[in-house]
Amino acid sequence: MTEQHQTTTLEDATETIGLVRDHLLDAIIGRDEIVEMILIALLAGGHVLLEDYPGSGKTLLARALGEAIEDRDDPARIAAFRRIQFTPDLLPSDITGVCVFDPDGGRFEFMAGPVFAHVLLADEINRTSPKVQSALLEAMAERQVTVDNQTHPLDELFLVIATQNPLGLAGTFPLPAPQLDRFLFKIQMEHIERAAELEILSSFRRRLHHRPSELPKASRNALIASRGAMEGEIHVAAAIQECLVDFAGIARADARVAQGISTRALVQAIPALQARALLHGRDYVSTEDLTALLGPLFAHRLALAPGATEALSILNDAAQRPLDAAARQTLVRG
Repeated sequence: MTEQHQTTTLEDATETIGLVRDHLLDAIIGRDEIVEMILIALLAGGHVLLEDYPGSGKTLLARALGEAIEDRDDPARIAAFRRIQFTPDLLPSDITGVCVFDPDGGRFEFMAGPVFAHVLLADEINRTSPKVQSALLEAMAERQVTVDNQTHPLDELFLVIATQNPLGLAGTFPLPAPQLDRFLFKIQMEHIERAAELEILSSFRRRLHHRPSELPKASRNALIASRGAMEGEIHVAAAIQECLVDFAGIARADARVAQGISTRALVQAIPALQARALLHGRDYVSTEDLTALLGPLFAHRLALAPGATEALSILNDAAQRPLDAAARQTLVRG
């Protein structure tokens, strides 16, 4: 029986995602919460925006994720990990690829860009112009790129981890709203705790010369099958869906909000909530999942009115009544 036809249960999915978690925890110290968010995004098929200052380990994190995945059917088919350094002179074709004339064949051949990978690190994405940032829009939303009127599909597992410098630093551009809405999560990477930082210093020589981990890897097909098992077996009660819609409506009507949460954001939230439930050993989504993911899921999607500064406070206020109503109902599968 080939791998793609194997029946995957929630136990199988938990074991598969555990392999990826082991790789990330082996490479990254003091970032357990960030690791969980990356695993949720991987299971949910979403993309992640990290806001940080240089030197916080985001490249190591993205590389470790890529190295945790292998394509056992065709190892040479696609790169596990690629990194793009966004600079002011970057061109869209530097991301997607370009057609090059082949004199032997007498025709143009498509040369795939670094976007063709399981995991793409878009480093310092807000150092380039919105025109170049938008080159990722089609890739992130539809898992395909179009070059010279030809559409080229990306891998089903395609995941973008983008980093941005805090706005206000020299040479940064704000991400346009459509670009922000393509990210499942926006995560602030804070400084790690003292004990974790000391552990990094004590092992700096090993980390200076990075070598891929020898831990067992998760197969591409098993991860895709895990998504299917999660979507089919993790129950999302009608009360949770009503909670999301009511919460979004309250947030949109808030005077502190200029532009509210999109319907697409609510749709993307469902698999993220299912993924968190899976990681926490449940076969149903609870209000705990929504409470935990509220900020990373929605704060970057709010356009605030002049004078408003606290997106998370607005979200918490909007969610309180719908969450209370959902908590009073049965959320497990009937």
